Amino acid sequence: MKTNREPSVSFQSSIRDLYKNSVVRSMKDIEHHKNVSCFEHSIKVAYISYKIAKKFNLDYVSAARGGFLHDFYLYDWHEKGSHQGLHGFNHSKIALHNAQSITELNKKETDIIRKHMWPLNLVFPRYRESWIVTFVDKATTLKEIVHF
Repeated sequence: MKTNREPSVSFQSSIRDLYKNSVVRSMKDIEHHKNVSCFEHSIKVAYISYKIAKKFNLDYVSAARGGFLHDFYLYDWHEKGSHQGLHGFNHSKIALHNAQSITELNKKETDIIRKHMWPLNLVFPRYRESWIVTFVDKATTLKEIVHF
């Protein structure tokens, strides 16, 4: 897998295999926030996280890949009975399980997906890339809900 130590890894090449995956693309059919699909939300989070991590010379490939798969839970959380438990507390575990079923994840990608719902998930993100995705996800969600 490519890392930020290799020159000029583009955002598109970082997530190409995921973007082409039919199960990942099925997120286009799942509403996430106010007329924004889970796929569209995940692409936004992945791209902004990639840009920030790259600016700070961090592992921007892992930030992009983890950001793209952070909400890979594959159900409409608005529909009663579509999932067990409280979505906000449980979907990161489901997303991680789904991600591991389609691709090999490194430690940072795993941490990003599993802990992106901090502080609802009480364990702190371990890596700077995980913190970036966590905060980008919250800012992107706020923008999608408020429409500013």
